[in-house]
Amino acid sequence: MKFLTNSLAKKMWLTVTAAIIITILYSYFLSYLFYEKIYVENVRDSLLTEGKSLASEYQGGALTDDLKEKIDWYNSKSETEIFIVSNPRELSACLPFEIDYQTLIGKSEREELLKGIPVEKLGYEKRFDRKIMGVIIPLLDDNRLQGIIYLYVPLAKISEITRDFAYLWLVAAAVFTVISIILGTMLVKKLTKPLLDMKDAAEHVSKGYYDIHLNIDSKDEIGQLANAFNYMSSSIRKEDEKKRDFLANVSHELRTPISYVKGYSEALISGMEKSEEDRQKYLQLILRESRRMERLVGDLLDLSKLESDEYKLEEMPLPLAQLIEDAIEKYKPVLREKNLDLQYRLDPEVIINGDEGRIEQVIQNIMDNSIRYTAEGRISIRLSQERDQCLIEIEDTGIGISEEHLSKIKQRFYRVNKGRTRSDGGTGLGLAIAEKLVKLHQGELTVFSELNKGTTVRIMLPLLEIK
Repeated sequence: MKFLTNSLAKKMWLTVTAAIIITILYSYFLSYLFYEKIYVENVRDSLLTEGKSLASEYQGGALTDDLKEKIDWYNSKSETEIFIVSNPRELSACLPFEIDYQTLIGKSEREELLKGIPVEKLGYEKRFDRKIMGVIIPLLDDNRLQGIIYLYVPLAKISEITRDFAYLWLVAAAVFTVISIILGTMLVKKLTKPLLDMKDAAEHVSKGYYDIHLNIDSKDEIGQLANAFNYMSSSIRKEDEKKRDFLANVSHELRTPISYVKGYSEALISGMEKSEEDRQKYLQLILRESRRMERLVGDLLDLSKLESDEYKLEEMPLPLAQLIEDAIEKYKPVLREKNLDLQYRLDPEVIINGDEGRIEQVIQNIMDNSIRYTAEGRISIRLSQERDQCLIEIEDTGIGISEEHLSKIKQRFYRVNKGRTRSDGGTGLGLAIAEKLVKLHQGELTVFSELNKGTTVRIMLPLLEIK
């Protein structure tokens, strides 16, 4: 039996077939019973009608030969066995006749007949040695039972008719079963084909082929499952592409400083530098590229921690104005060096529930970008309350970002300048890390920019709820 239950299609086929056979058998027995019941009732009613009609010929008194001849004549023309009885021995059913004599009627039946009530017979009748369906009609003269009209049909005839009905039923049921099984098999194939397609598609995905797409148009649960599968495979493909891009970007970002470190180190070892000034210059380049690698590895570690579910913030009530002021203090020498004006207006009443180190990291990452891409002008920082949230707004007058790059600027390693020159500086992870941290604080980071006019980064964070 295992070979019949090792697939969903076979199980469904067995279920459909079993349901069809059980339904047919149940319908057959139910119909057979109803048919037999209705037929027997019709025969009984017919016998009663015939018997009463014949009894209406009786005019009272002793049974006449004329009446007996009429009954005999009717019996010869009818399929029903009919006879009239006037013999007191058959009708008395009691003493003084022999007690072991098998009369046509019993004592209780005689009492019914004396009341004018017809008696019905159904089953084996010893007197006729056969099963019958019969009716006995009394012929009464006042309160005296002068005779009876006995009408019966053998039950064999009824069985023959119902047997014919059964044969027809079985033939029709067999045809219906075959047609139903064929249609059921087609239906099962149609229902299970999408599942088989999904199984094949899942095997392809497990082998790393993520570009597969299921073309299933149905709107039912299977169609919804197929859509979910397509969405899953598409998501896996996108994640796989992101992983490949990530590895390529990391390799590229590390290869450049490593090449510099390797090249200048080899130059120092081989003594290619011609002066102490060149030697110091080479060492400065090696140090700068080493710091660049250190910053990149640090950013990657931060991003990896932030994307894991296990990362927890160390939240505490945080006066945000003081934190921002401390954070920007370290940038003042750089700003003076680049002749950039720093303006800030901070609301000292703003307190949030946040991780001090991580909020400072957000401010630093955005300030790094603003200073890096602003050659002249100013950088403005504003902190204010907006209903139950606070708004941090960092605005610069830098080179700005065109609209085509703006929607992707928060992606990892995404750079507007594809040249990736060292003068561009950053690792391409700062804004992605900042957005992750803001989201962990239940906030939102938005970037607005206009090419050649500057960029504004808006951060909304929930205020501390004082209970």
